[in-house]
Amino acid sequence: MGERKPLLVMAAGGTGGHMFPAQALAEIMLARGWRVKLSTDARGARYTGGFPEGVEIEQVSAATFDRGGPLAKLAVPFRLASGVVSAIFGMRRDRPDVVVGFGGYPSVPALTAAWLLKLPRMIHEQNGVLGKVNTWFATRVNVMACGTWPTDLPEGVEGIHTGNPVRRAVAERAGAGYIAPGPYPMSILVIGGSQGARTLSDVVPPAIAALPLDMVGNLRVSHQARDEDEERVATYYAEHGLSADVQPFFHDVPARMSEAQLVISRSGASSVADIAVIGRPSILIPYPHATGDHQVANAQALVDAGAAIRIPESKLTIESLTESIHAILSNETGAIQMVRGALSVAKPEAAEHLAWLVEELAAGRMTTE
Repeated sequence: MGERKPLLVMAAGGTGGHMFPAQALAEIMLARGWRVKLSTDARGARYTGGFPEGVEIEQVSAATFDRGGPLAKLAVPFRLASGVVSAIFGMRRDRPDVVVGFGGYPSVPALTAAWLLKLPRMIHEQNGVLGKVNTWFATRVNVMACGTWPTDLPEGVEGIHTGNPVRRAVAERAGAGYIAPGPYPMSILVIGGSQGARTLSDVVPPAIAALPLDMVGNLRVSHQARDEDEERVATYYAEHGLSADVQPFFHDVPARMSEAQLVISRSGASSVADIAVIGRPSILIPYPHATGDHQVANAQALVDAGAAIRIPESKLTIESLTESIHAILSNETGAIQMVRGALSVAKPEAAEHLAWLVEELAAGRMTTE
């Protein structure tokens, strides 16, 4: 019998914002000789293709109060309770050294079980405003790691600013060489996030098409659009003589971002972290229905560093977006300054910091109980 490897249990809800930091942490902990288990829901399972092979993935049924009719909402407490019971049995059978929750309802059973069993536990909050689940658990964990600083925390809770971990594919391109915009082929990357991407599909293509003809002729666009928007967006670009690759999901966002002169994006926490670490000028359009308007807070550091233009959706018009795109792509010096600004607020070491906290917790050096 070999020596027992320490076990990290991670739990994350089904959005890239929760899943990408979990992936980044998994990559490091496996390399350090840990076993890693991930608990997520069906939506989260879409993101697990990028996870290292060694991660044991368990799909839990996500019980959320946000979706479904009255009957579905009545069933939520029972589904959560059965999830907690099953997590307790699982953790008794195979005791984790540390449990980390990244937010979203699928992290409820694992964090509740860890709290009841008094296991070392931590939350990583990606956004500047705590999500519902992380708000519940903020006072019930040993460590509160924050991706965006400052984060609005409950009374008495102290946060540790780790930054948002980026996947290895992003970290490998940290500070990638930037070709400033000019009178030659250029790339624009449009990433909408899983929610509310329709607005970007409505406004971005006509805004790009309205740029001066000599600029349009030099552009290649990579546009992430939802399934239902994909065809009309691709058709619009084609009809306006623009070279565009339109897909519902890009598996190579880090590569496309490295090649881009400009990124147009929602200001989800993981997108903002990727943009900062790779170092690209960006136009950020916060998703207006985000909890506590957290996407506005997420964009703040890039805006303050002069690395991003933030346009509230209420002020987003084809004209205003065309103007912002043109301002960046027609100013070589300004674009290079935006790159420097982005890199100045990047935290490429965030995943290493989180891994260090996991090891400190496992060694009992950060337990508050």
